[in-house]
Amino acid sequence: MAKFAVLLAAVALTGCSAEARQSETATVITHTARLDAVPSKPRIVHPHNRPVPILMYHVVGTPPPDAPFPSLYVRRADFAGQLAWLRTHGYHAVSLRRVYDYWKRGYALPQRPIVLTFDDGYREDYTNVRPLLAHRHWPGVLNLAVRNLLDGKLTVPRIRLMIRQGWEIDAHTINHPDLTTLGSTTLRHEVAGSRVWIRRHFHVPVDFFCYPSGRYDTRVIAAVRRAGYLAATTTHDSLARPGHPYRLGRIRINGSDGVRGFASKLSALRQY
Repeated sequence: MAKFAVLLAAVALTGCSAEARQSETATVITHTARLDAVPSKPRIVHPHNRPVPILMYHVVGTPPPDAPFPSLYVRRADFAGQLAWLRTHGYHAVSLRRVYDYWKRGYALPQRPIVLTFDDGYREDYTNVRPLLAHRHWPGVLNLAVRNLLDGKLTVPRIRLMIRQGWEIDAHTINHPDLTTLGSTTLRHEVAGSRVWIRRHFHVPVDFFCYPSGRYDTRVIAAVRRAGYLAATTTHDSLARPGHPYRLGRIRINGSDGVRGFASKLSALRQY
């Protein structure tokens, strides 16, 4: 009962309508378990160092006419087709945490694991992506730039619902700057401060970081390590490998890929 009261209070803070609150509350009650939780007694495998594909999305939806970067928009129908292709070809979405636990502890993964990451934090992550992943009981990874939440592109209650449905929330700074250009104090604020903010509001570990626009150097990596992150993702077009935890590659999915281009990218990088 106490948890239910806290949820209603959080939803009320966003100014949502009574109808929206009822809808989201009902969905939360339906999805109370973490869908991607590691079992209490996980199966240990060896070796446990194979690379894993991490997909990089931004907005799943139709780009507006004035969109500055229309290639970052993947149409919802294309995204649904891409998920169907993954399922047909034996892939299973997992969180970045599960990949890390596989590399470091040997916890078994599905035969063809894949991580689906969504950068920045947009309304469409909730309205378009979340229902499609929930239908398959697959988790997503939200690389949250805190400013997008503060600007209303997402809301705290909606992210809390995503967490309840198995999403992992990782840090993508506060203001999405080029970290290589910042002074020490501002760099610490963006890297460590974003982790503190997300943990305080959502009570999740936030163990992973995503470099804005893929911009980083040795100084930025040092700041990420000091902030307590276990690994970080880049925009390098490659599979993610355990030997480079702060330089994990990702496969960029563009609006022009469709299902055929998507399949070509996955097939070309399949090395396990």
